[in-house]
Order: sequence, then C-alpha cells, then structure tokens
Amino acid sequence: MIKKLEAVFILMMGVFPMYMFSQDKLPISAENIAKLAIENHYQLKISSKNIDIARQQKEIVKLQKLPNIVASTSQFYLGNVLVIDKDFSNTITSLMPHYGSTYGVQATQLIFKGGLVNKSIEMAGLREQLSALDVEKNKQDVKFLVISNYLDIYKIINQEIVFANNKKLALERLKNVQKFYHEGMITRNEVIRAELAIKNLDQGILTLANNRKIINYNLVTVLGLDANTEIIPTENLKNNKADADAEFYLNLAHQENPQLQSAQTNIDVADKNIEIIKTDRMPTVSGFGGYSLQRPITSKSPVLDMYSSGWQAGVFLSYNIDNLYKTKEKIKLGEIQKNQAQDALVYTEQHINMSVNAAYIKYQESMQQAEILDESRKLANENYNITEAKYLNQLAVQAEMIDAQNQKLQSELDYANAEINVLYQYYNVLKSTGTL
Repeated sequence: MIKKLEAVFILMMGVFPMYMFSQDKLPISAENIAKLAIENHYQLKISSKNIDIARQQKEIVKLQKLPNIVASTSQFYLGNVLVIDKDFSNTITSLMPHYGSTYGVQATQLIFKGGLVNKSIEMAGLREQLSALDVEKNKQDVKFLVISNYLDIYKIINQEIVFANNKKLALERLKNVQKFYHEGMITRNEVIRAELAIKNLDQGILTLANNRKIINYNLVTVLGLDANTEIIPTENLKNNKADADAEFYLNLAHQENPQLQSAQTNIDVADKNIEIIKTDRMPTVSGFGGYSLQRPITSKSPVLDMYSSGWQAGVFLSYNIDNLYKTKEKIKLGEIQKNQAQDALVYTEQHINMSVNAAYIKYQESMQQAEILDESRKLANENYNITEAKYLNQLAVQAEMIDAQNQKLQSELDYANAEINVLYQYYNVLKSTGTL
C-alpha cells in the first residue's frame, strides 16, 4: 500500500502540483484518527461536560447529610405603647426604649426519613453512569464518522490512482492516433475522439481533487489540526478481518454496547425512583437546636432595656397523613415507568441484534463483491489489451477502443471502491457492537 501511495504521488504531481505541495502531509492510520477525534472533537467535549454536571449534582445531593444552619438578626425602632380602656375613654402612653434588636442561630439535622438521602445519592450516581454511557455512545458515533471521512479520502486516492493511470494510457494512445492521422490512415474525428477521452478524464480528476479538498478540510477541522494539513491514509486494507461468526459479535454487543448498558441502567433508575417514593410513607425525624438574644425585654412591666437570651434543643417528628393514600398512586406511576424502561431494554436489544446482523452480512457481502469486482477488473483489462492490439493493427475502430477504455476505467474504480468498502463494513461491524 505504501508503494501504491508513492506511485500515485509521482503520477499526480504533474496533474495537480499546487494541491500536492500546498499542504503539510500527515500519514496516519484509522486508529490514530479515532484517537485524535476523541481528544479534540467538540461534540465529545460538550457531552463530557454532562458527566461533570451529573457528578456535581451528586455532590450537591450529598449535602443533604449536613445540618441546615441559619443565622439571623434584626434591628428595629420600637415605638411607645398606647394603653386604651376597653370603652376607649382613657388612654395612657407608656414610654418604651426605642432601639430594639434580635440575634439568633438555628440548626436542624435530618435524622430519619426512610433512607431518603442515601437513596437520592444513589439515584444521582445512576444518572452519572447514564451520562458516562451517553459519552461512550457519542464516542462510537464520532469515531465512526471520522473514520468514514478518512476512508472517503482513501477511496478518492485510489480513484486518483486509477484516473492517473488511465490518463497516462490515454496520452500514449493519443500519440498513436496522431501518428496514424499524419500517415493518412485515419480521419481527424478519430483524433478528436481521443482528445475528448482525455478531457473526460481531466474532468474526473478535477472533481476528485475538489472532493478530496472538501473532505480533508472537514476532517482536519473536527480533529483540531491545522487547516493546511493533508491527511494521508496508511491503513492496511488486508489486515482488518472480522474472522469470528455473527454469534460472537452478537454476544460482544450484549456485553459492550453502551446503548444496551444505558437501557439496563434506566431500569435501575426506575427501581431507585420507586424506593424514593416509598420513603413518603415514613415519618420525618429531625433534631434541632437554637440560641436567641433579644432586646428590649417587653414581657416585663415596665419594659427593661436589656438583653434576654435563651437556647433550645430537641427532636422534631412529623408525618404527612395524606401520604397514606397519595403514595400508592405515585408508586403505581413508578411501576409504569419501570415497565416502560423494561420494554425499552427489549427494544434496544432487538435494535442492536438487527444492527449487528445487518452489519455482519454486509461485511461478508463486501468481501464477496470485492472478489467479483477484482475478476471484472482483470477481464476489463484483458479486453482493453486485446482491443488496443486490434486497434494498433487497424482491426478495431476508435469507438471500440474508447468503449474498452471506459469499461477498464469503471471496473478499476469499482474495485478500488470495493476495497475501501470492505474496510468500511468492518468498522461498521465494530460500531454495531459498541467496540469501535
């Protein structure tokens, strides 16, 4: 493969030298492309933040284990008291100290609520696991996306090799046609046909070069590389083989696919939610304590412009009686949600089974197609050589020669695409199992 790449560089330098030398070449394998995507792709950076958010939410839930402490103070103006008879006949003004203030500290600590705090922490932990599994799924999607683009570049390079080789042959044929024309053996239209065939090849070469530029730019952008970097695939087309049978990959998917693990975790979330709902049936027991300082003392007559202080500590017990009939309905909702999560697990298993089965069959098909197209390529090349020999001996016309060339070009393009398709379908099998 390296020799093939070197050959295409030599052939292409004369076709589009500006493209070949305007960029910094980066020979790289599919594995390293995937690693760069994991490190630099912004979709993964965004989704990874969800893990940090879930982890921080878990830390916040843990704070429920700590006591709630409230400190308060008030500063106020206290007006004089007006004492009035019950028949409003007489009034007496009682002078008051006008400045007043209060200071207090109050602390409460949850002692018992049926394990609500611990269950809430466990629920937050499950949500953190779901966030991590979502990131793993996104990693599979991102890696497959960049590898697909990588293989598209690989495919274009192979197509460029085909076009460059065919243009070389077309140029040699044009020389022979021009020679025949100058010798009066053929008419001018035969020369025009040969020139048009080269122009058609030039159009194909131009389209391939531009498509490669577009895909290359998109790929280096998401990989965080310099825009002038040119990706040079070095993946060996022969090394990656899915030698195991379909059953092996099905079992692998059931063990490793993050979508399946997420579906199972959602059932655990539903179970934990039911446990949390059931804590409503339990009483709430809290400990409390406080200290207060107040001025003036208005419980005395006359009022004393002094501070009074006091403290308290105790246990608070409460129970919501309405939970006796409300909790049952909440639990029923939780059971429905659990059944939904279980159905989602079955659906996910079915979807993964179908994906793995389809990917494996398509992989087998791609290898068989590659073998068939390789035979077609050999036959088209043989037909081209025979037609060329007949043409040089004036036993075939230019139309037959162009037809043979088109068949040769198409068969070589089909085989080049088939080689890359084998690799693509191999990575698709890995993606379907969640092990790409």
